[in-house]
Amino acid sequence: MKITGMELFIVPPRWLFLKIDTDEGIVGWGEPIVEGRARAVKAAVEELSGYLIGKDPLAIEDHWQAMYRGGFYRGGPVLMSAIAGIDQALWDIKGKFHQAPIYQLMGGACRDRMKVYSWIGGDRPSDVGQAALRAQSQGFTAVKMNATEELQYVDSYVKIDQVLERVAAVREAVGPYLGIGIDFHGRVHKPMAKILAKELEPFRPMFLEEPVLPENNEALRDIAAVTHIPIATGERMFSRWDFKKLLADGYVDIIQPDLSHAGGITECKKIASMAEAYDVALAPHCPLGPIALAACLQVDATSHNAFIQEQSLGIHYNQGNDLLDYVVDSSVFEYVDGCVSIPGGPGLGIEINEAHVRKMAEIGHDWKNPIWRHQDGSVAEW
Repeated sequence: MKITGMELFIVPPRWLFLKIDTDEGIVGWGEPIVEGRARAVKAAVEELSGYLIGKDPLAIEDHWQAMYRGGFYRGGPVLMSAIAGIDQALWDIKGKFHQAPIYQLMGGACRDRMKVYSWIGGDRPSDVGQAALRAQSQGFTAVKMNATEELQYVDSYVKIDQVLERVAAVREAVGPYLGIGIDFHGRVHKPMAKILAKELEPFRPMFLEEPVLPENNEALRDIAAVTHIPIATGERMFSRWDFKKLLADGYVDIIQPDLSHAGGITECKKIASMAEAYDVALAPHCPLGPIALAACLQVDATSHNAFIQEQSLGIHYNQGNDLLDYVVDSSVFEYVDGCVSIPGGPGLGIEINEAHVRKMAEIGHDWKNPIWRHQDGSVAEW
């Protein structure tokens, strides 16, 4: 079997899909994307296609190593996301070739369903209490919300109190036991992160996500010293080498590699196994489309330390198009009691509606994250 073609589709709301064709008629789908940099990743996939066309798609590990090591310069969001989407599509082909879900080719599943959480609020969260209550009524047992708006390195306690009021509204609405993930989104610098980590403890959050930017991960030591809340990070880390020091330092409790950013199924399975050796949990990042979610669930199925999965249904970014719009059978992602079954069909376990993909690719998108500024005019973290 040989790879005969690779086709890319920029589709709304902010995604990039990849289709890999073979001479035996087996097709694989992947989702290589950096949110806000779709065309840069598209170009990177097109560059890598020159190596892949004509190759056996089943030699996944060799292709991964060639794509990663063969360019001399390596790592980073664009290249690793390009590799990630290609890797997902190759695994999809391999599963379809063997008529088995990907997890069966990775040693088999250690679970048959995965807990998921629902997003509430938005970039500037409001009415989160009622949103959390709606999610709870839909059967979700956990939610995640952005914690803050923009924060200066050292900011006012007014901002701190606003965060506490929002989280208090959620806890009051849903009771003492619904899981609340609080995403700092890298918007918070170390001085304010230490205050928030301590002040949020009475609300018993499920985790604090990306309390500081990953380039400042050394600050996790000081944050961990002032709180017992589990610390999560990793969505902007792109390989096992990025995660190596984080795990060795011992100040993270949950890692969140993104299956569309961190080298795909091949790499994220290795990252998950590294984390397991450090008694660290896995919660893959996935505010993306159905291909990325299916890839996550295949890795979750085989990773004992996976405990919850992000998914984008109804997320504030999905304006006009949502998670289920691009799959033929939406029941594959049916949420029951806050969980989703691991897709059991061949490959990724989902069937992409190619006609709809092509239709929406004619519309495309040019999604960009907002540029925020502080009151003094300086650029703020988004």
